[in-house]
Parts: sequence; structure tokens; C-alpha cells
Amino acid sequence: MKEVPAYKNYINGKWRSTQGKWEKVINPANEKVLAEVNLSTPSEVDEAVLAAKRAQSVWKTVPAPEKGELLFEISQKLKERKEELSQLLTSENGKPIQEARGEVQEAIDMGFYMAGEGRRLFGQTVPAELPNKHAMSIRCPVGTAGLITPWNFPIAIASWKMFPAIISGNTVVWKPAIETPGMADAFVRILDECGLPPGVVNLVHGTGETAGNAIVEHSQIDIVSFTGSTETGRLIASKAGSMLKKVSLEMGGKNAITVMDSADIDLAVDGILWSGFGTSGQRCTAASRIIVHRAVKKELEKVLVKRTKELMIGDGAKEDTDVGPVISRKALESIHEYVNIGRQEGELLCGGRILEGKHSKGNYYEPTVITNVHPSARIAQEEIFGPVISIIPVENFDEAMKVNNDSAYGLSSSIFTKDANEVFRAMHEMDTGIVYVNAGTTGAEIHLPFGGTKKTGNGHRDSGTASLDVFTEWKSVYVDYSGSLQRAQIDNN
Repeated sequence: MKEVPAYKNYINGKWRSTQGKWEKVINPANEKVLAEVNLSTPSEVDEAVLAAKRAQSVWKTVPAPEKGELLFEISQKLKERKEELSQLLTSENGKPIQEARGEVQEAIDMGFYMAGEGRRLFGQTVPAELPNKHAMSIRCPVGTAGLITPWNFPIAIASWKMFPAIISGNTVVWKPAIETPGMADAFVRILDECGLPPGVVNLVHGTGETAGNAIVEHSQIDIVSFTGSTETGRLIASKAGSMLKKVSLEMGGKNAITVMDSADIDLAVDGILWSGFGTSGQRCTAASRIIVHRAVKKELEKVLVKRTKELMIGDGAKEDTDVGPVISRKALESIHEYVNIGRQEGELLCGGRILEGKHSKGNYYEPTVITNVHPSARIAQEEIFGPVISIIPVENFDEAMKVNNDSAYGLSSSIFTKDANEVFRAMHEMDTGIVYVNAGTTGAEIHLPFGGTKKTGNGHRDSGTASLDVFTEWKSVYVDYSGSLQRAQIDNN
């Protein structure tokens, strides 16, 4: 039997096995064993946290521009190894190789962007209300950050959290998903190769119940940043909140694309296919609701069904694959259960099958379109996390906005229209954290905030300069050089 890689923890600059059990890493495209990953115990998480805590006392004193130079070097190394990392990513989570390349590029972009923030990290200098007094605000690191990241974007989301954390002087304990440990291993090896000091980033593999929980409950973790399910996010918020930790949550979505009667239908279908079936629908920004004006509903359905049936389904490692496998057999069964519910709630236009035959060795679900779905139907309200879209007909723009906002989630919205009035109304009326016009619901750029409203998150944002607000605390500083005691508002009135 061919020996497979064994992924270990990285604590205080050293690769270490744990006392926990080993878990197989499976390629979802063909069910082959890719590697084994060592699962951490709470005591090993504790070692990682203490190493991070010790390192932070030194790391926070390193000038931010110097940290930026190191991030620039790391980003350059990621760029050099982009194809190698992309192939590894596809083998672990199944997404088509062109999508994997895009994700790795996102991590590269985030690294270069945050490297530049090492020379900014702006505070404010403001006029003082008293003479001979200086007033300003500065950013300070929160301390030690616990990062818990998902399998569907294993390097992009990690970069959104890790790079802002370390550029602003925090140290990190990172628990990636056990489905994609190879990406975490490769990422951390690049950090190590580029000379990131021991303890600044520590990697602990493990389950959410054990390693993740140990991070959340650890008294020396100052901030928890989590991306994953709303159910898990609630538990993290409850536990971390009781300890008065800072918590950043990015969770589910039930995103909608609205297609108005003036829309370019071919362009709208492009956006629907990419947003609904890209990454096999396994994105928090995936479009699972299509809100369409009745005047163009039949035309849209005709074009959409035809092009959905033309999608190439298969191993993501093949260059011509459009839709890869879903992550696991459990996910496959969950998706199919929702589709069976959808058969009762609407009309199945295409798809609706777990694929067998040449696809039987992997976790493949046929891209599915269900029409005439009521806005309150389960498949229109609950996150499916698979290649399933529901078409909801509406009579006019006002009804479209109402249906769009009728969701427990608020991550991403999209509208296709040629009406400038509808464009600007949608920008203001769509109640999501991200709004697209004449594009799908996916494709965030790293220099803007990423996150949503309602049950999608708790108000914080990944990516962009907004992520620095997550990993820094504001400190207000007053320097009085008057030579006498000035009592602010008392002496100013």
C-alpha cells in the first residue's frame, strides 16, 4: 500500500504528533485516501495557546513595517507555489481546478494587501478642546487569536483572518477543518520557510468538539474568529461571550439573485450558473434563490435548464470540469433530502439525482433547478449547501425586494436589471452585507469588507481594512503639555 502523508501539529516552530487518534483524509472525487491527520487533544491545544501567548509579548513590539516585509515575502512564496497549492486544494475539497487557482490567488492578494497595511494601520489625530494638549487614537493588538476555519475555502478564509491578525501584532492558534489539513500544512510550511518567528502562528488539527472547543474555552485566547455553520457559531458566541472574549462570526447565507424584466437574460444565466453551481453550491455566498419577474420567467427557465444540462460534472482536477463533487457522502444525502422536500414544494425542472455509474466512486450531485417555489418554502429559507436553486416568481420590483429580504440570513444579494432606478433602489433596499449589480452573488474582492447581517454574522467583517477592526483595540491618547492640570469639559465651559 502506498504510504500517504501524515499531517501533524505545528507548535512553537516545531512539527509535532499528538496523543490523539489519526483520521483519514479522503478525496471526494474518487474516495481515495490522500493522507492522515493527527487529531489534537485539549492538552495540546493548551500548549499551542501558551506558545502563542509567550510569542505575542515579543511579536507586538516588532515594527509593523517590518511585519509587512515578512508578509510580502510570504505572499511572494505563495505566488510561486500557486499551481502546487491549487492542485492540493482540489484534491482535498473537490472544487474545479480553475476555482482552486482563484482561491489561492485570493490568499496571495490578501497577503500583499495586508503587507501594505504594515505601513498604515491608521489611527486618528484630532484637535483637542483645550490649549497645549494633543489628542490621538492608535491601534493595539487584541492579543492571542483563535482561528477556526472551514473546508470549502481552506486557504482564502484562513488568509482573511491570519494576515490581519499578525500584521497588527497578534499571535495565532489556528484550527483548520479536518477535511482539508493538507492546505493548512502547506500554508504553515511557507510561513516557517519565510522565517515567521516560532509561536506567532500555531497549527492544531482536530475536531470542532475537541480542539475547537478547547480554543474557544481557553482563558488565554483573547479573540475567536470563526467561519462555519450558524448552529456552531451560536455555541461559540455563547461560550466565548460568557468569558467576555471578543468574537467574530461569519456563518450561513440564503442568497438571492433577482432578475428583472429589463435584464440581459443570457448574462443573468451566466451569473446564476456560476453562483448556484460553482463549488457545487458549497459557498456561504452561493445563490440558492432566483427571484424572477414573471414577464421573463419562461425565457429564463428555458435558457437556464438548457445550460445547466450542458455543465460538465466530474473530478475537479480535470481542466474541463464545471461542477465537482460535494465534500462527503453525508453532505450528498443531506442535499438529496432537501431536493425531495423541494419536489413537494415546487416543480423540478432538471437534476435531482445522486449520480451513479461513472460518478459512483465520488460524491456527485446533479445540478438541480426547482421552479414555482413559494418564498416561505423550506428550500427557499434553509441553507442547503449544495447545487440546488429555487426559482421564485414575482410581479414587480417591490415584491422582489420583499422576497429578497425575507430571509433569516443576510450575506449577499444580486440584481440583474438595465433600469438605473432599480439599480440604486436595490443598493439601498437589499438588506445584505454584500450587493452585486449585474453579477452573481459570489466573487468578493479582498480590499472590501466581507460579511453579512442578521444570522449570517455578529457584525464583524473579514477582509479589507474592516478586518483590522476585528484584530485591534482602539486606544485614545491625550498628551497635555500645558504645565497645569486641565480638566477637560469642566475648564472648557
